Amino acid sequence: MLTRAMLAVVALLLCAPAMAQDFPTRIVRIIIPLAAGGGGDVFTRALASELQTVWGQPVVVENRPGGALIIGTRACAEAVADGHTLCVLSSEPIVYSQFLNKKLPYDPEKDFEPIANLFFNTLALVANKSLDVKSMPALIALAKARPSTLSYATFSFPLVHFMEKLKKETGADFVRVPFRGGNEVVTAVLSGSTPVALLALSNMVPHLQSGRIVALAVNSKTRSPLVPDVPTFAEAYGEDYAQTWFGLFAPAGTPAPILAKVARDVSHIVDEPDFRRRMFFDRGVEPARERLADFARFIGEDRKVAARIVAESGFQPE
Repeated sequence: MLTRAMLAVVALLLCAPAMAQDFPTRIVRIIIPLAAGGGGDVFTRALASELQTVWGQPVVVENRPGGALIIGTRACAEAVADGHTLCVLSSEPIVYSQFLNKKLPYDPEKDFEPIANLFFNTLALVANKSLDVKSMPALIALAKARPSTLSYATFSFPLVHFMEKLKKETGADFVRVPFRGGNEVVTAVLSGSTPVALLALSNMVPHLQSGRIVALAVNSKTRSPLVPDVPTFAEAYGEDYAQTWFGLFAPAGTPAPILAKVARDVSHIVDEPDFRRRMFFDRGVEPARERLADFARFIGEDRKVAARIVAESGFQPE
């Protein structure tokens, strides 16, 4: 029995290079646990289109929103680990959810293979132009003058934590309205039904340029070239905040040669000048460079940051 097992291992090792060379052999789906139309979805669809060209096989994006990103993340974890199911996940289900839930239907540390960190979102605190505010202090003053009447939108825990911390420290009285994705948030801000949001710049570029939405501050180390007159959080509020990232993953157990091929192909695509211009610079998105083992190490460090933020918030797992 031992001899057979050893032969099977040897055969698998010998087949591994061919396995990667032949991959993919059929349609590849990329699961994203967000609604269609948001910044992460737009990037994923652009990447899928390029991968389809490179691989010569259909690459389809499957939106699985809901359940605080848990539904789509679980679907990825439970998929067959042969490389034909990938997923684009943000930092929330990978490094935050385990500290926010007593029980998850997946293990964020064991159920996924990190392939490539794709990008960091430059986040912006924004308001509908009808509020007639041009800065964070002006928005805070308005919220204090009109308690419980100004609603805000965002859809991930670290961003909610920032807004709740802002309320506690300044006395501003905002009311949170939950949404499932960036496109829904933008629609609500534009209509004025939820006039304040903390959201990725990539969701709002044309509306910021038209003046229908006003950016008050951005969460990045330096000012964004898209809105160079808008201060960073550190400039406007005295501190910056943990960045949100989106990465490409596969179910645990996906063969290493396939992971390496996907990482290599993704790197070639995102380094292409036209792709970088369209999907990074024109949308206010910061490229990320971590791949495979480096990405896994990055996630481990970011998980420590997430644990600290959740502990500071006083949130009790549900």
